[in-house]
Amino acid sequence: MPRLLRAIVRWFDTEAVGDADLADRRIDWARVIPFIGLHLACLGLIWVGFSWFAFWTAVVLYAVRMFAITGFYHRYFSHKAFKTSRPVQFLFGLIGATSVQRGPLWWAAHHRNHHRHSDTALDVHSPVQHGFFWSHMGWFLTRAGFRTDRAVIKDLLRFPELRLLDRFDILVPVALATGLFALGEWLESAHPGLRTSGPQLLVWGFFVSTVVLFHATVTINSLAHRIGSRRYETSDDSRNNWWLALITFGEGWHNNHHHFPGSARQGFRWWEIDLTYYVLRLLSLFGLVWDLKPVPASLVRAPRAPRAEG
Repeated sequence: MPRLLRAIVRWFDTEAVGDADLADRRIDWARVIPFIGLHLACLGLIWVGFSWFAFWTAVVLYAVRMFAITGFYHRYFSHKAFKTSRPVQFLFGLIGATSVQRGPLWWAAHHRNHHRHSDTALDVHSPVQHGFFWSHMGWFLTRAGFRTDRAVIKDLLRFPELRLLDRFDILVPVALATGLFALGEWLESAHPGLRTSGPQLLVWGFFVSTVVLFHATVTINSLAHRIGSRRYETSDDSRNNWWLALITFGEGWHNNHHHFPGSARQGFRWWEIDLTYYVLRLLSLFGLVWDLKPVPASLVRAPRAPRAEG
């Protein structure tokens, strides 16, 4: 029982109990109960039914949160591929936290370590080293997986608002879920023609959208190091995959990214669709972001990898 109580406290406060060993690969079953419940709640589709309003709410929330993850959690917090203001930094950190992919500091720390040790024994989510299931989600559920390696994110720790967001990251998606339920309840009485309700908007807009978003995001760990082509001979097994690029707004150009991680653009060629980069360019026109790092021409023209596998 004490272990369960500690786990429950850490659902809401990630710093309530000391960090686990970085080498502890045991799944923390008590602590991952909310993650399991998130998936089981999708079965609520059987009872809440369908409406176009709920469906498009799920789609919009998928798109907005995917951009927050790819544009800010990944390209900004992890790689500093562009600059932005402190309020915009926090805003997109907040939106990213609604994705139930933990806080921006945790995300950046794990991703920076991934690049430092990509596809070696020290890469915690390498499919080459650990297999598909582990790279896709197993590592995310371990005791070590919950830990934030603060040694590699010292540049981000100076922002107290980001530390606070990271510490209480679960409160943000709880607030989103509560807001969706309340909106659905109001719409059911105020606009019955939309044929939605509180439970329906909660299931579609939060649970289904969030689960699809999570699994789309982590395909870059599990599939983009296994399926696709290799334009550049990097030290890892990263691949370019066009259909992963579509569902992740450009992240599927993963071999490009590992060739030059510092770029704000991952689709190096004009035909490599990179929706995240397009939105960043749009935000730059309004002065919300700036100094988007380009890919040096010499790196784009680098010799092709000797193998290109599908």
